Amino acid sequence: MRVQRITGIVRSQKNGTNRSVEISAIKAMAAVRRLASSLLSRSLSASSPRSLTSPFRGDGTRASASGVLQRFSTAVAVEEPITPPVQVHHTQLLINGQFVDAASGKTFPTLDPRTGEMIAHVAEGDVEDVNRAVAAARKAFDEGPWPKMTGYERSRILLRFADLVEKHNDEIAALETWDNGKPYEQAANVEVPMLVRLMRYYAGWADKIHGLVVPADGPHHVQVLHEPIGVAGQIIPWNFPLLMFAWKVGPALACGNTIVLKSAEQTPLSALYVSKLLHEAGLPEGVLNVISGFGPTAGAALASHMEVDKLAFTGSTNTGKIVLELAARSNLKPVTLELGGKSPMIIMDDADVDHAVELAHFALFFNQGQCCCAGSRTYVHEKVYDEFVEKAKARALKRVVGDPFRKGVEQGPQIDEEQFNKIMRYIRSGVDSGATLQAGGDRLGSKGYFIQPTIFSDVKDGMPIAQEEIFGPVQSILKFNDLNEVIQRANTTRYGLAAGVFTNNLDTANTLTRALRAGTVWINCFDVFDAAIPFGGYKMSGHGREKGIDSLKNYLQVKAVVTPLKNPAWL
Repeated sequence: MRVQRITGIVRSQKNGTNRSVEISAIKAMAAVRRLASSLLSRSLSASSPRSLTSPFRGDGTRASASGVLQRFSTAVAVEEPITPPVQVHHTQLLINGQFVDAASGKTFPTLDPRTGEMIAHVAEGDVEDVNRAVAAARKAFDEGPWPKMTGYERSRILLRFADLVEKHNDEIAALETWDNGKPYEQAANVEVPMLVRLMRYYAGWADKIHGLVVPADGPHHVQVLHEPIGVAGQIIPWNFPLLMFAWKVGPALACGNTIVLKSAEQTPLSALYVSKLLHEAGLPEGVLNVISGFGPTAGAALASHMEVDKLAFTGSTNTGKIVLELAARSNLKPVTLELGGKSPMIIMDDADVDHAVELAHFALFFNQGQCCCAGSRTYVHEKVYDEFVEKAKARALKRVVGDPFRKGVEQGPQIDEEQFNKIMRYIRSGVDSGATLQAGGDRLGSKGYFIQPTIFSDVKDGMPIAQEEIFGPVQSILKFNDLNEVIQRANTTRYGLAAGVFTNNLDTANTLTRALRAGTVWINCFDVFDAAIPFGGYKMSGHGREKGIDSLKNYLQVKAVVTPLKNPAWL
């Protein structure tokens, strides 16, 4: 799940006349950071932004790339933005159990993606702040009580934290929606409860982590110990801030480690809020430190820090390469990477088309399409292809897009202007490549970063929209006619994060699950994220696994202890 870029943020839109100059200046500084940094890799090759007009003429025929967009109807709930039912209380860095300003005194704005207006100024962590946070985490690990506590004591603190999150469910969800743009109903009814479930899951593991006694070929007693790895650096993305917090913080704390976590610059608020609750639950000072800031400064400092023992990163594949290089060039710290995806969603000819359309719609459009495992290559058997395309178009046109605080809204805005423009460039690329635009293709409204649910048919494997991660509400529908053919095509990608299969044939399902080169294969379902299910990718979608028992291995060292036995009664 993803995309955290280690880059600066450019967000436009003024927040009233008195703030416009201030925000423009901050945006300019952020742009300078991006230009000055070697960390500015992009999954989309740089090109100048194009006009956000439609590729169709007034008569509906295709126009050139510079033509005027014909707008496709979408269910709309975009009105004046609703005032969020929450206040922002925490905007400073969290270091050694205290909220403090950045050493430089700098701040940056976090913006409301519904409007592009500022929510709050947040402390901008830099190299010096990362050093302070790592020093606090190191002292807490080497001298503090956390790793010396029993697993049961650690589990009780994690359980108290889960209870506090549950108590503040609505406030946390509102903060997440305000800062991220995802529907409030999704945040309140799915994501915050999932955070609670994950923390209780890891609390359950805390007192069940143990080593082994293994036999030796001689008179020796051999213990295999599983020890906490030390100070863990963690960099989380903007698309699921709370869930990625839980995926990383939960196992690290259960194993007895200390943490320096860098939040995404686009969505810093919820991590600060829930970290305060974790300290209220009894977490000792210095065990969890939270730095908000930009990738080229705070992110790079954390990835390359000599006193960080382990690094975990969720984000784009290009940035993952940089993180891995920084870790290797410093102290060769182990790195867990959960990176990009271009997941196939395969619809067989025996499928219930209505059900398949709904599932494929969910697989792509969930979370505004901003999901690393989104089913963004929809392969449909030729026997049901035309029916599927027509029904997929109809479903997209019914999708309710609007203020994410409004009841019944399915899709909010994209995260920021940069992501918005990237998606619009991919839409234009689809038209220019010869795909058929069935629905959407344009922005929605004049304020914020809303995009119409977009459907392309007649998509070919070589088109950029079928090869590259769009990370937005753009469904590409491809045709196939043979099982072996679709296996080969589905696997012809640099990614391998997830895949979906829709079929009523058990043999077909079994063939595909074993043939698809992906870390997760969902059969007749999608985006099922139970706490115990491991998640991670093949190939350039990363390495290591999040969630489940496998995630604990990321935060443990294995030590063998061998002791001679004198005159043993048995071996």
